[in-house]
Amino acid sequence: MDLQKVIETIPALVVCALPDGTVEFVNRAWREYTGYSPQQLSDSGWSSIVHADDLAKFVEEWNIALSAGRPFETEARIQRSDGQYRWFLIKKALAVLGTRKQQPSLRTLVAFEDIDERKKAEAERERLRRELARLAHLDRVSRIGELTASLAHEIKQPIGAAVTNAEACLRLLDRDQPDLVEAREAALEMVKDARRAADIIDRVRLLYQKGSSRLDAVDVNEVIREMVMMLQNEANRHSVSIRTDLAEALPKVKADRVQLQQVLMNLMLNGIQAMRGTSGELSIRSQQADDGQQLLISVSDTGVGLPTDNADQIFNPFFTTKSQGTGLGLAITRSIVDAHGGRIWPSRNSGRGVTFHFTLPTRSPIAA
Repeated sequence: MDLQKVIETIPALVVCALPDGTVEFVNRAWREYTGYSPQQLSDSGWSSIVHADDLAKFVEEWNIALSAGRPFETEARIQRSDGQYRWFLIKKALAVLGTRKQQPSLRTLVAFEDIDERKKAEAERERLRRELARLAHLDRVSRIGELTASLAHEIKQPIGAAVTNAEACLRLLDRDQPDLVEAREAALEMVKDARRAADIIDRVRLLYQKGSSRLDAVDVNEVIREMVMMLQNEANRHSVSIRTDLAEALPKVKADRVQLQQVLMNLMLNGIQAMRGTSGELSIRSQQADDGQQLLISVSDTGVGLPTDNADQIFNPFFTTKSQGTGLGLAITRSIVDAHGGRIWPSRNSGRGVTFHFTLPTRSPIAA
């Protein structure tokens, strides 16, 4: 059986063209899908079956491959006989065709592999990714709204300290014999206070930003310390103390820093709110997991604990036990952790409260 007969029977769509691009033959799968014979395709050209949005790229690559005599691979939507389009992966190769009575000659074989379901799945994943990013942004903005009073207080502290140091600096300079050394120290303290206020504002601004996920080398302990600083005043308002137990020399992980901040903010705020007025303790711990391939971060509180009747629903979207809650916080937290290749789960404490654990993979840590 010669090559042409083999091509005729395979399920992929195949077109065979001469070196000048003229279509010589097409197989049965091609005829059944497009309804086009070699003559019809040669007469009407690729514009009759390739989607208009994909045509320019396809024709350019086709012509380059023909003139250079080299393979090519591209994706395009191809119209079928009923007018609908499907995505195909299109590959061009060279083959020697001929019979015993004919001089063997070079031909161009183009195979069309149906990838429409894969492209639809990719589009759906992208849609879900954008939807998650939108909901995560709304959740961050909602959380920052809850923290408005605490953040205002936190920002006022360094600003107030800067004003105090500025006044002291002026008094030291207004003396009959200005104390330049002390004035300089007061000015340096002013700079520190102003930078601290700017750092707080920058952290809040980052959480307000809406953008695509950005993976970087992230020091988890550093992010934990940042969130402790941001939430310290909120904890003080509710008579909650914060304790950290952070293992040293942990490897950096590949993560979106803002999303990791959001995970910690959600878990820490939930813990603080569960201990309102009870003088409880919020504990954050980081360590290497037993398998040596993950980091394990735990956020523990001494609050009201998990709901007894529907604990298995806490990660479901829109499930909440709070009168003013949106029910998105834990659902988004789990989605972020899942997207980073980790997992999250709760456990009841032996005394009061609950501990949320989540992992982040370190199998391919990024060098600093």
